[in-house]
Amino acid sequence: MLTVAALYHFTRFADPAALKAPLARLACAHGVRGTLLLAPEGINGTIAGTRQGIDAVLAHIRSLPGCDGLEWKESPAETMPFGKMKVRLKREIVTMGQPDVDPTASVGHYVEPGDWNALISAPDVAVIDTRNDYEVAIGSFAGAVDPGTRSFRDFPGWWQANAHRFAGKRVAMFCTGGIRCEKSTNWLLSQGVSDVFHLKGGILKYLEDVPESDSLWQGECFVFDGRVSLTHGLQPGRHGLCHACRRPLAPEDRDRPEYEEGVSCHRCLGEYDEADRNRFRERQRQIAAGELKFEGNSPSSEG
Repeated sequence: MLTVAALYHFTRFADPAALKAPLARLACAHGVRGTLLLAPEGINGTIAGTRQGIDAVLAHIRSLPGCDGLEWKESPAETMPFGKMKVRLKREIVTMGQPDVDPTASVGHYVEPGDWNALISAPDVAVIDTRNDYEVAIGSFAGAVDPGTRSFRDFPGWWQANAHRFAGKRVAMFCTGGIRCEKSTNWLLSQGVSDVFHLKGGILKYLEDVPESDSLWQGECFVFDGRVSLTHGLQPGRHGLCHACRRPLAPEDRDRPEYEEGVSCHRCLGEYDEADRNRFRERQRQIAAGELKFEGNSPSSEG
């Protein structure tokens, strides 16, 4: 059994590029795979490996400047959900495109998973899902507002256009692991919203801690790795992935006429031209022949 560790930490790295090679070498030496993003604002990523390998990488990350307080979430995986180890340099560890957003300065009030149900059930609380539309499509909290955004970069614009809907309300936000809420709650504070809350540890921590019998979560939680989705107790979900657009697919979606493995699904059929489709078919042929290994979703860009 392998261990999957999802992590992020906002801190100021003076020279992220200097941290890249040592981190990559250590992870590869221990057989750890996944993606880690480094930026001036910190580190974000999801990795998988043996217990010993994960512990070694986490110890190294905790030794980086300002990362001694690193927290992470773990879940099991029967097979390796990543094809290789990648350490990438980025402008942001989760892209919001707002240069003045600074989670190290201030964020909303953290709410423990055990207290979340009471908060979001209160009549004066508006619950907002900060994730992308394809994530929300397979699961969310009962009654949560879906902004319908295609990327996290769209969230500030959505809020500015819809802020009037939440006047006089306390605002509770959530995302997969917590990182997007660190930025979105800082953004709302800068917009003059004072009563802002977010789920500590995100959906994953809620699904881990809150019994299914008490849960207000409906559906499955999309994750940015080869497992695609998780359910209560962080058990694997039933969703797979369209290898063309990398959106989640339920088993019945693969029975639809628009679905062609590795080439198209009902969600992306009109998004690519025939040249793209032929390129996808060749990639799928190589995967089927064992000439090319599919590397799963694009992990760790959001969480």
